[in-house]
Amino acid sequence: MTHHHRQIARTRLLLVFCLPWLVACAQVQPWERGNLAKPQMAIDPQPMQSTLSSHVHNSREGTASGGAGEGGGCGCY
Repeated sequence: MTHHHRQIARTRLLLVFCLPWLVACAQVQPWERGNLAKPQMAIDPQPMQSTLSSHVHNSREGTASGGAGEGGGCGCY
């Protein structure tokens, strides 16, 4: 493979990886931003409930999630 062919292959590979990011970009109009700012649109719309559920699950299963004193595996709260 010549240097020119390698350069073309690299360019094609770069386009394959970058194209999805470029296509996914969209311009949001000012009147649409209110809908995107709603709590339901968040990655985790209820972070406190998720944290509590994770703590209860980890305590019951006996796994550690990084917190000191979490987990026992006894099946109790």
